[in-house]
Amino acid sequence: MKGSFYLSTLGRLLNWARSRSLWYISTGTGCCADEVLNSMGCRYDLERFGCVPQLDPRQADLLIVCGMVSYKGASHLRSLYDSMLTPKYVLAIGACANCGGPFSPQFSYSVVPGVDQVIPVDVYVPGCPPRPEAIMNGLIALQEKISGQESSRFEIE
Repeated sequence: MKGSFYLSTLGRLLNWARSRSLWYISTGTGCCADEVLNSMGCRYDLERFGCVPQLDPRQADLLIVCGMVSYKGASHLRSLYDSMLTPKYVLAIGACANCGGPFSPQFSYSVVPGVDQVIPVDVYVPGCPPRPEAIMNGLIALQEKISGQESSRFEIE
């Protein structure tokens, strides 16, 4: 019994530390990438949440996908996701990454209808393009999911 308490407390501490030190790599193909760059700027500053950009996918544990994904680029995105070490998380930003957006398959033949067809997604951020505040809310939701806390949001009935 004493060992299980120790492991549960240590597990909570590790999940808290893991959620507060997300190193990310970003793929940007469109206007959503501009909003991610705005989020990294001095006004919104993603680094205060512990998000540090990385160049090597083997050092990153968060993949930020913003913009559309073509069928040609889907294999490269999958190999980028597979080269990340576990635990790995995915944040899909914008309507193009979530469902194809204005380039959806009913209008274009070369765009994947959502990045979840290629890799598993943890948090979706809606918008076309989403504001930096929405990106930060998605990041906070991902941190709550990793640390195992209950969501601080409530549903309106």
